[in-house]
Amino acid sequence: MSQESLASDGGPEHPDALPEYAERVLEVAELIPPGRVMTYRDVAEWLGEGGPRQVGRVMALYGGAVPWWRVVRADGVLLPGHEPRALGHYRAEGTPLKEASRAAEGHVPRLDMRRARWDGGGHTEGHT
Repeated sequence: MSQESLASDGGPEHPDALPEYAERVLEVAELIPPGRVMTYRDVAEWLGEGGPRQVGRVMALYGGAVPWWRVVRADGVLLPGHEPRALGHYRAEGTPLKEASRAAEGHVPRLDMRRARWDGGGHTEGHT
């Protein structure tokens, strides 16, 4: 089936285009300043749409081109499987961390959510 027939059959004109919600989530991720983070829930509340799982899904599928390490779990645990890369970004940006105790598995630090969390202040354009 040709692209022309797909378009004429009511299919998407641009099959590679991101869903609108995904674009909005990624725009918020790009607003987060270096050294700060927002939780998945924070992003959903900022948008007034979806929830943490929807934001997490967007980040998993499309987040590679934005500062993905700035959209995080509420408990401050680093994204499983991406800890070394995320930690490198956090240290380079000066993101507040809580060093892991010697008893912690893998001794991987957590984000200091009290100090690192960003509420979107100063960037209200695009906020819906």
